[in-house]
Amino acid sequence: MTTILRRLPPAEATGLRTGARHRLAEVYRPADLVILGLGVMIGAGIFSIAGRQAATTAGPGVIISFLVAGIACMLACLCYAELSSTIPASGSAYTFTYVIFGEVWAWVIGWALLLEMLLAAAVVAHVWSMFATRALAVPVHENVGTALILLLLTGVVALGARIGLRALWIMVIAKLAAILAVIVVGFMHFDPANLGDFVADPQPSTSPPDTVIDVLLGQSHNFGYLGVFAAAPAIAFAYLGFDIVATTAEETSNAPRAVPKGMIRSLGLATVIYIAVAVVMVGMAPYTAISPDAPLASAFTQVGQGWMVHVIDIGAILGLTTVILVLLVGQTRVLFSMARDGLLPAGLARISRRFHSPARTTVVLGVITTLVAVLVPVLTLEELVVMGTLFAFLFVAAGVVVLRRSRPDLPRGFSVPLTPAVPALSMLATLWLMLNLKVLTWGWFALWMAFGLLVYLLYGRRHSLLAAAPAKGGRHRR
Repeated sequence: MTTILRRLPPAEATGLRTGARHRLAEVYRPADLVILGLGVMIGAGIFSIAGRQAATTAGPGVIISFLVAGIACMLACLCYAELSSTIPASGSAYTFTYVIFGEVWAWVIGWALLLEMLLAAAVVAHVWSMFATRALAVPVHENVGTALILLLLTGVVALGARIGLRALWIMVIAKLAAILAVIVVGFMHFDPANLGDFVADPQPSTSPPDTVIDVLLGQSHNFGYLGVFAAAPAIAFAYLGFDIVATTAEETSNAPRAVPKGMIRSLGLATVIYIAVAVVMVGMAPYTAISPDAPLASAFTQVGQGWMVHVIDIGAILGLTTVILVLLVGQTRVLFSMARDGLLPAGLARISRRFHSPARTTVVLGVITTLVAVLVPVLTLEELVVMGTLFAFLFVAAGVVVLRRSRPDLPRGFSVPLTPAVPALSMLATLWLMLNLKVLTWGWFALWMAFGLLVYLLYGRRHSLLAAAPAKGGRHRR
């Protein structure tokens, strides 16, 4: 038991000299982190999730759903901010957990993060392919477009963070311009009458209960307050990504202060933008007339602004491209950290001398993500992305409280206010979101984690660098 619960010393996690145990070049400035956060958070939620949830689950109350999901994510974001300022390492929640709770729990979180980012990249790539095929009117099979965008962006990430960062700035600015056009034109056609009863009357669903809450209540419902809260976990998918900013800590100058600010600012801006678009969408047309398949496009068409469909398509393609790009960066950094700690093959922790990036790891993950996207029906597994992320949220919130008590001496560039109340609220909000996920999602997640534990027992436990030098409390260096 003491072997699998061995903890990574904070000095080993952060480095005694540089503030981060890396060989990755410092690339990111504070403004870059905000762009990184907006790059991954503003995408699918703007162009698909909001309308789908309004039309099928929450009605005009989807605005409240966005607010609920935003508050839950901001609580988690504050906890991430403190730990990233205390342990500025590329592994994010994986490394935090390694220091605070021990190796086996770190593996569990790392495995969950890989599931989150890999599956999210595959899902978003599919959505990108659908938008691109429609916008370009090119008769290309959806899987072909999915594979092309994943392999292209894998190459961009492998070539180094600076190249990807330049491309990210251009695409994020362009998609923000498209979203601004959506908000301005949409407000010109806003009709308060379309909001009707802001919280629509509840409607018992004809489908059997499928979420944990539905099973406990014995029946599933659409709309009403239960529908508003049921939409929140799906909407949380849109906000996921602020945690990826933490994976850039080793590549950020003055990370203990810059990373927390980048996460909080990007999430705050994303929340405001999402709510503004949601207000426009349900204000332009009655929620009963919104098409779940193309919500924004259908809303603009109904008010005689069909030309906006082209703006939406361009914004969607750019937005989804940046989401995939940042997800590939994030999953590469987590896998790189796990390999550097010996829990995965050491070859995955090598830095390319030519590109100054973990190019090999990037290519391996890019190929795996592409195969998963093409061969697995990932669109039916979208909730697993939320599940993996929320699972990590729980450990990060608990970690703030535990680390405050066990290591109050560690310097913190940011501190969560009102601790332990805020971390406790974060855990409660996260659990509520998890209970609104499908029972089937819990089952698939349990199988993924069981498989991960098997991999750890067969490989990670024996190859861990902490196991190689337990007596000295340190590790062999590469």
